[in-house]
Amino acid sequence: MSAHAVCTAIRDDIVSGTFPPGSRLIEELLARRYGVSRVPVREALRTLASEGFVTTRRHAGACVAEPTEREAADLLDVRALLEPLGAARAAQRRTEAHLKVLRGLVRLGQERARTGRASELRPLGEWFDETLAQASGSPSLAALLTQLRRKIAWVYAAEPPVRPLESWQACGALVDAVARGDAERARNLAVARAGRSPGTFRQWRPADANRMPGPKQSVNTAGARS
Repeated sequence: MSAHAVCTAIRDDIVSGTFPPGSRLIEELLARRYGVSRVPVREALRTLASEGFVTTRRHAGACVAEPTEREAADLLDVRALLEPLGAARAAQRRTEAHLKVLRGLVRLGQERARTGRASELRPLGEWFDETLAQASGSPSLAALLTQLRRKIAWVYAAEPPVRPLESWQACGALVDAVARGDAERARNLAVARAGRSPGTFRQWRPADANRMPGPKQSVNTAGARS
């Protein structure tokens, strides 16, 4: 069992609220929960601490971080810088495979928006953002954007767009700019997208420091539960 798979599982449980902010992350109980030894758990906690999901406290060990409203606002400021950069890079480095996926997602998103299938739009949007980041041709930038989106999903309660069809039409315009290699227009359109509200800041309730959910099934090396 890889530390990467354990890290993914713990991160998912933090983002979903299974482990609320401030709650203790006890290595022995985590190892039991995911069906692994303490070694990959310890490595996973170090990785999550470097990502800002976990903090280490004297005499308390590892705990889920407790983001403040200012820290949440900082995430949006960083997004406003990185997403336009990624879009501009994508206009310069995208492949035909990237364009095929992006255009397909735009078609699906617009069709789902027209038919009122709102529950399907969020995963499509996440897939779109992930593909656009990969099209930047920069693994480091794509990794930063992925981590940033995870943290925004954690600290903000997502709200559906008021005009979902218009949102996907904006995605289509962005893909058109990327396809033409128009980095400046792609950047400007991404600036507008980055200015959209991700939702409302979550008002965290005090965590029960001793609460730890029961065991889960083991996770595989790809991070999926078996």
